[in-house]
Amino acid sequence: MPANSYPSTSWDALRHIVAPLTPVAAGKRLLIKGAAIVSMDASVGDLARGDVLIEGDRIAVIGAELSGDAVEGAEVIDASNMIAMPGFVDSHRHAWEGQLRRLDPNSPTLLDYLRSTHFSVATHYRPEDMYVGNLLTALGALDAGITTLVDNSHNARSPAHSDASIDALQDAGIRAVYAPGKPLAGAWAQHWPQDLARLKQERFEDDNALVTMAMMSQWDRDTWAEARRLGLRIVTEFLGADMGKLLPELRDEGLLGPDNIFNHCTGLTDEQWEILRETGVNVNVCPRSDAQYGLEEGLTVYQRAIDHGIAPAISIDVEASYGGDMFGEMRAAYVMQRGLVQHRRYQGDTSAPAPVSVRSILETATINGARVAGLSHATGSLAPGKQADLVLIRADDINLYPSNNAIGTIVHAAERSNVDTVIVGGRIRKSGGKLLGLDMQALKHATEASRTHLFARVGYAPDIFADTPPQLAQA
Repeated sequence: MPANSYPSTSWDALRHIVAPLTPVAAGKRLLIKGAAIVSMDASVGDLARGDVLIEGDRIAVIGAELSGDAVEGAEVIDASNMIAMPGFVDSHRHAWEGQLRRLDPNSPTLLDYLRSTHFSVATHYRPEDMYVGNLLTALGALDAGITTLVDNSHNARSPAHSDASIDALQDAGIRAVYAPGKPLAGAWAQHWPQDLARLKQERFEDDNALVTMAMMSQWDRDTWAEARRLGLRIVTEFLGADMGKLLPELRDEGLLGPDNIFNHCTGLTDEQWEILRETGVNVNVCPRSDAQYGLEEGLTVYQRAIDHGIAPAISIDVEASYGGDMFGEMRAAYVMQRGLVQHRRYQGDTSAPAPVSVRSILETATINGARVAGLSHATGSLAPGKQADLVLIRADDINLYPSNNAIGTIVHAAERSNVDTVIVGGRIRKSGGKLLGLDMQALKHATEASRTHLFARVGYAPDIFADTPPQLAQA
């Protein structure tokens, strides 16, 4: 049905797109049996065939052929012919853009992207549009094996917009760090940074909940100070020469530290990279968006971070131009690093780094992402005591079989269709290749109603074959 033919959706209907989540019973036991286990934890290692026992929301035991009283009465998932791995961690996503997927697949510059999102449709988002965008993004992430995302929500135009975004993340059942911030264009309630304290008190009292809080902001002394007063991590879009020049002063004033998350980090000098390293700033790079939108070098700065002793995460950033799965992001990072290394060698550079390995790339998408998000104590690897955030990949699917190398299969060949099971905090969110508790027709109806509103406000008649950036009314 065309995007201009859907009536609006009531809040009550929105909140019933996904079945209400039930608490995970502390005594419930779930046994993942017979999987090839990629733990991403040095103390656990990898098992060609092993079991994972989950008790409540946590991993209890990992080992070969678990038996006895510990597993008696446990619900069993037969994971033979599957690969068990930690859930992916997307350390930087603008979840509110869910209904704008591939609106501008050929956007050649950052400005073109901003015109097709932040400077146009974003200015007309209502709270219900934030809910729909976030829910669609979170469910799509779960479907692709992403169990954790850092939601960079700098379209929080009012307190109600923030509350709707949080509701969607909670309803989806994903682990998330919600990082609200002021919009880039259009009218808003002028409620930042003062609304941070309300959100912290009303919505994020429990630091162990699936959805926790950070803050998104460009450099601003008062806003950063308020975030630190509340104990929040600070997410910043950090790129380009002008931003790089800020680093010495920020360092000298003690304003950089491990509570900073910098996205992109393109266009920085060696000296500026050293400041990030010495102050402990967390870095995530965006292989696809950095290249698509022509950010400075135009190629991922993954290797630049490695060269300066920083273990970066990789992130998906946006779905307005490309897909929302970590498989595509890992392959982009791997191929770009390999290509750059070979190019340097071909040009006679004897100092070129070693080609990246698939294990290193998987680290960027799991444990490194968890560290950037401030959640490495809870997720990012499979180990006893950690939260049970786990993905099972069917290695006997026709596109993966035979799986002669488990990590190579994940990084080079797997896709969302191979994701059989997704578990977040001990709760199964996808089973047998299908998301659980989702009314897909209701989700489609809500998404089309949102698009109807947004596209009408910017005068856009959808063209599903367009090769040029959409012409949208700007704020």
